[in-house]
Amino acid sequence: MTGARDTMELREDTIRTQYDAALALLTGFDHAPRLAKAAVVDAKPERSPGIGTRPMFRSTTPGMVARSTARPGGVRLLERVEGLGDGLVSPVQASALHGLRRGLAIALAMSETFAAQSGLAELKKANLEGRLPEGKRAEFTELLAAEALTTLYTFANTTAFLLAPSMGSTTVEVGAVEEILTDNAPLALQGALWELDQDIALLATDEPRLIAVIAAFCEALMQRVALRAETAPRLQSFTGGAWRVEADMLSIAGFKPARASKGGALTIQFKKPSEVVGNHIAKYQSLRLAKMLMAYDFERKLNPFAELGGFIFTFMGDGKPGTGKTTLIQMMAGLLNDYCKIAGYPFRYQNFSIDQIDSYQGKSGQNAKAFIDNVLDPGVIGFGTIDDIDQVAGKRGDRQSSAGQQEVTAVFMGAFAGANTVVRGNCTFGMFSNYPENVDDALRQRAGARFLVDGPQSREDYIDILSLLLGKNHAIPVGSHDLFAAQEIKRAVAASFEGYSKPHEDGLLKVWDQVQGQIGTLDTLAKLGSYLKAIQQADARFTGRAIKNITDAVKVRAMDFELPDEWMENPELFLFKPYDEKLTMIKGLTTPITVEMVIQEINRYADSEFRYADKSDEVAIEGMVRDFKRQEEAKRRYLEGKA
Repeated sequence: MTGARDTMELREDTIRTQYDAALALLTGFDHAPRLAKAAVVDAKPERSPGIGTRPMFRSTTPGMVARSTARPGGVRLLERVEGLGDGLVSPVQASALHGLRRGLAIALAMSETFAAQSGLAELKKANLEGRLPEGKRAEFTELLAAEALTTLYTFANTTAFLLAPSMGSTTVEVGAVEEILTDNAPLALQGALWELDQDIALLATDEPRLIAVIAAFCEALMQRVALRAETAPRLQSFTGGAWRVEADMLSIAGFKPARASKGGALTIQFKKPSEVVGNHIAKYQSLRLAKMLMAYDFERKLNPFAELGGFIFTFMGDGKPGTGKTTLIQMMAGLLNDYCKIAGYPFRYQNFSIDQIDSYQGKSGQNAKAFIDNVLDPGVIGFGTIDDIDQVAGKRGDRQSSAGQQEVTAVFMGAFAGANTVVRGNCTFGMFSNYPENVDDALRQRAGARFLVDGPQSREDYIDILSLLLGKNHAIPVGSHDLFAAQEIKRAVAASFEGYSKPHEDGLLKVWDQVQGQIGTLDTLAKLGSYLKAIQQADARFTGRAIKNITDAVKVRAMDFELPDEWMENPELFLFKPYDEKLTMIKGLTTPITVEMVIQEINRYADSEFRYADKSDEVAIEGMVRDFKRQEEAKRRYLEGKA
């Protein structure tokens, strides 16, 4: 994240020398608020009945009335955090206190470094000895304020970074930070810790909320300090350099937040795009979606693609067993993991599987809700998958579905397209199945995009996959074939999209021919609407949500461009740009919507619905035929035995 800056090391011994000072700040100090008002008032014991504790004296001296009359109060963060438990410090409390102490120590070390590099250290020494020249006083004051801003931001940035792995799905709103004092660095830290103590007392009702309150406070403090720093002088020594704390893998680069991964390391086996043979449209859309996610702006907490309407929030990949659904998941997760490492963004991948269906009532729904919340976390780039969703989520009204599967279906439906669903563009959910016809209709229609995972199709595909899987431990000649030329993505995708100029499924093809015969070529909105109505008459499940999914897919096609690889490899070119600049850059790449795009997306989506319906009916018919045959055979054997 440091771009062209020369990164310096913030030495560990320099940080550890500040541990005593940091612990002293956590143990206790007195602070009288100057800009904020105390929200937590510790009750004082009465001196005797009827005599209050409030001071009765009010100064009549001119100018003294406007001065704050707040008395210094004890700030004891150590006691405040430990008081949330049952007398024994828990791992969460210890993690919070260690993070705060480490954050304070690094901030104090950064303060010393800034003072040494900016010349403030010499001015401090001269001031203490009473030999500070009068002409240097303005510079001295400005440097003290710059040091205070540097120290505050480093404390908030470091603490948020260190506590990120402990963050769950709980979020807390703390409001704006008011007690930002810039007289000097120690007073600035005392003011910030005083306000943090207030927020913990008011909002941290349990341990998960404790971490959430500290993290939210740090984010709010960073925002306010960064805003103040835009107009503050004497900050070049901090903004022009970059520092690295190796023990924490922390990068400090001016007033830019460091991002830490939230959660454990990924154990998934990644695949490269070159290892995916066939599945051209699904592969292409996965590649583009991975780059779309990276456009997410952590400060605005919004993705320009989500605002423009070309973002895929949910998608369904369906195909026969062995066609490459798992490989697609591994490819997309691998791309996101690599992109996030380059940009320094936190990435979270989670899969919801059948082992999270619990026999206890309500537990399956809780597991599904936790999965959704973890992926939706606006502080991460998230990718959530539900593999074999036909086994995980049950059809409503299906007697063979367990209560847990029904709970999961309800949670997913509410999360993917419910009244409270907010699409920020930081995450996407992929549902995969070999038997999508067994997925509840309403849940399946909540998949905004459809990825047909049909595996290798052509002769060239089968040669490519054979060569890929054989590896290099052989001397068999390739023969008359250009390896992987058929996997050239743009050419393959163009051919795949053109293939949907007419429907593929027999049921939809009949509707297409009928409408074309009645009204001719579909070249106006009225004719396209007539085609959609004819599809709805043939399949009643083709509702308004289907139209929304189609139009969303068309908008994605309007953004039928791939963000340049250079933008991912060098984050300064795009990823670290301000939100409005990202939006402008993306708008400049969009293409107009054409009739061909609309027809192709209608056919792609409707084909999938007809395919699901036909398979569902066919499976049901085949099951009934088998039952009738078994009954006939059983009856025949019974009668033979009786004779």
